[in-house]
Amino acid sequence: MRFDNNKYSVLSTAVGRPVEVHAYADRIVIKQDGVTVAEHRRSFGRGDPVYDPWHYVPVLARKPGALRNGAPFREWVLPSAMEKVRKRLKSADDGDRQMVTILGCVPADGLAAVEAACQEALDHGVCSASVISNILARSRDPAPLATLQIPEALRLTHEPVADCPRYDSLRRAS
Repeated sequence: MRFDNNKYSVLSTAVGRPVEVHAYADRIVIKQDGVTVAEHRRSFGRGDPVYDPWHYVPVLARKPGALRNGAPFREWVLPSAMEKVRKRLKSADDGDRQMVTILGCVPADGLAAVEAACQEALDHGVCSASVISNILARSRDPAPLATLQIPEALRLTHEPVADCPRYDSLRRAS
């Protein structure tokens, strides 16, 4: 989206549709159908591109190689554990695709949860999207329910005892 001779990124879902631009002294807020689709620090230069890399994450699913070479990602500083995972995955054949999968977890789980999952994976010496996704899934699962209270009427009066010699004698009889 262009405003005041500068380019500002918007969510990928907003591309190609009309938007409202609210220009303030220090920031630009871009809305579409009343929903904020971008907010950037205002640039007073000319021809400056202003990117928010998170706007492009959904597009990366189709073009994961853009993560290495795309302009919005060149100077992108991720949280430390995510950056370490990104560096380790660079050597893998499908490292870009795995990193895109990890980044795709942020909208649902939040940046802090994904960062914690990356740190946990690094602590265990494993670095893959499937492991990090599994850690996130486990953290989303609710805690196990409390143990059921058994009514007194259903309690056993004589607990069964394991009697292995009796079992062996039954086996020999047949």
